[in-house]
Amino acid sequence: MKDLRIKIKFKWLNIILLFSVLLLTSCGNNVVFSKYQNFENNEWFSKNNVSFDMDMTDPNSFHDISVMVRHADAYPYSNLYLFLTTTYPDGKVTRDTLECILANQKGEWMGNGAGDIFDITIPLKQSTRFPLAGKYKFTFEQAMRTDPLPLIMDFGFEIKKSKQLN
Repeated sequence: MKDLRIKIKFKWLNIILLFSVLLLTSCGNNVVFSKYQNFENNEWFSKNNVSFDMDMTDPNSFHDISVMVRHADAYPYSNLYLFLTTTYPDGKVTRDTLECILANQKGEWMGNGAGDIFDITIPLKQSTRFPLAGKYKFTFEQAMRTDPLPLIMDFGFEIKKSKQLN
């Protein structure tokens, strides 16, 4: 009788484990590209550009594009200015200036915090298409007046298939 109970518990444990694995893997299937760059001594020098190379195989789908910032609670600013240079597969280059808002008007960090570390995902574009198939290069440069920029630990870039239009 005791062996039967152990077998039943083991089967339920396996079912729950399998369901959990399926649930976790299905949540991430919309991610096309996601990568972080960390900074030595939590300092981002303006000369240290962060580049991400991404191969777009499906230019007909719609995508959501975000940046991710991990910073310390003592980060001295409420925002982060960036220059973004995009190089297209055909060699065309565009340059944009971005402002990433990290804190609200009350000075409260907008990201998720764990201790004195905060993570925030900032949408750049939603439901957008890439015009060409091929290799894209996204280069980010910190554009703040402070150099090096203190207490920025990691910077990430993510592209997901848009849930709304695909």
